[in-house]
Amino acid sequence: MLWRKLLVPLTSIVLVLVLSAPAGVGAASASAAPAAGAASAAGFGALGPYATAVEIGAVNTLYYPRDIAQSDRRHPVIVWGNGTFAFPVVYRDLLLHWASHGFVVAAANTPQSNLGISMRAGIDLLTRRNADPSSVFHNRVDLERIGASGHSQGGAAAIVVGADPRVDTILPIQPGPLANINAVHGPALLLAGQRDSIVLPALVRAFYNAADHIPAIYGELRGADHFTVVGGAGPFAAPTTAWFRLHLMDDQAARTQFFGPGCGICADTRTWSDVRRNARATQIPATAP
Repeated sequence: MLWRKLLVPLTSIVLVLVLSAPAGVGAASASAAPAAGAASAAGFGALGPYATAVEIGAVNTLYYPRDIAQSDRRHPVIVWGNGTFAFPVVYRDLLLHWASHGFVVAAANTPQSNLGISMRAGIDLLTRRNADPSSVFHNRVDLERIGASGHSQGGAAAIVVGADPRVDTILPIQPGPLANINAVHGPALLLAGQRDSIVLPALVRAFYNAADHIPAIYGELRGADHFTVVGGAGPFAAPTTAWFRLHLMDDQAARTQFFGPGCGICADTRTWSDVRRNARATQIPATAP
C-alpha cells in the first residue's frame, strides 16, 4: 500500500533526528504543575503533578509516575503502539506527558505493532507487576481502567486492541487502515492531521463513519502532518490527556472538551480544522448524570 511505502523511509529519517534531539520532559516537577483534577483546557497540555520515570524492558517500555510506590492511589494504564519502524523513544515527550498526569504507559517496543500483540503483553506485564509484592507497581496499577493509543500503524493497533475486553477506550492517532473498528466496545477519539499525506484524513474518517455502535469523535488537527506528533507532544498533548483523564480517571473538568453543546474542541477552530461527533457521542451530556 502507498502509505506503507512512504512511511517506512520517512519514519527511519525522523527516528534518527529524534534520537539526537534533547531529552524533553522527563524531569517534571510537582511544584510546577497544576493539581490533579483541576486542569483547564490549556492545563491538559501542561505537565501534570507527577515527576516521571522510564523503565526499558525487552517487550515494553514503561513510563510512569516516579514515586508510584508511595502513591496513595491506583494509576490507570495506557498501552501504546508505534508507527512503522519507530520505537517508543520517538514519542517520548507524549508518553512522559501522560505519565506526568498519573498514567502508567506501557509502550510496545516493536516497530511492527499492527497486530497489537506487544500492546496486550504490556497489560499482562503490569498485571504481574501489580501482583508482585517486590515491585514498585504492587497494588498501584488500576487494571480496571485501561486505554489504548498509538500512531500510524500503532494507531491501527490501538483499534485492534480495542476489541480486548480489558480495554475501556481507544485513541488512535492517524491510524493506518489495517484494522476493523466494529469489534471495539468502548468510546473512541480518532485523530487526523489536516496536512497528513500518508494517512489521509479520509482514511481516519472512514473509521469514524464505521463506528456507529460506540460513541465516536473525529478530530482533525489544523496544519498537522503525519509527523507532528513525532519528537514532541505538540497539539496532541492537551486533547489526548483530556480524553484519558475523563475516561480513565473520571475527571469531569475534561468532559466539556468533548461532550455537550459547544464542546471545547468543537468551538476551538484555531486548533481543529474539522470535528465530528456521531449520534452516540452527541447524546452524552456535558455534565455527569
